[in-house]
Amino acid sequence: MNSVKLHYDVPGDDFTRAGEASGCVKKMLKEIGLEPDIIRNVSIAMYEAEINMVIHAGGGRADVEITPDYIEVILSDDGPGIKDVELAMQEGYSTAPDNVRSLGFGAGMGLPNIKKYSDEMKIDTEINVGTTITLKFYLH
Repeated sequence: MNSVKLHYDVPGDDFTRAGEASGCVKKMLKEIGLEPDIIRNVSIAMYEAEINMVIHAGGGRADVEITPDYIEVILSDDGPGIKDVELAMQEGYSTAPDNVRSLGFGAGMGLPNIKKYSDEMKIDTEINVGTTITLKFYLH
């Protein structure tokens, strides 16, 4: 298998379209024939990140590279940034507004789940500039 690069724009403030990128990647990973556990982990982590972009950043971008050894997912936005990453990583901590919570989102599990389901997670964030999360999933 050669390396495959994919790019998706994540629309902002549209919960009906959140998850399109992770759904497309999930479908491709199934077609490639990867193990179900890897497909599940990539799908969950990407979906959580997409939802975070919709809730907090007005959308963003997802770039995925699939290689014979790993899958790298880079999720970036131009949102407000994360003020306290350590606090945001705590299960149950959320800055989601009430209208988002009333839709069933914003439970404070996004970043913890992203970390739980990826092999590596790196967060680069700057207040009033945006956030980039880089994930790696090893295939061996």
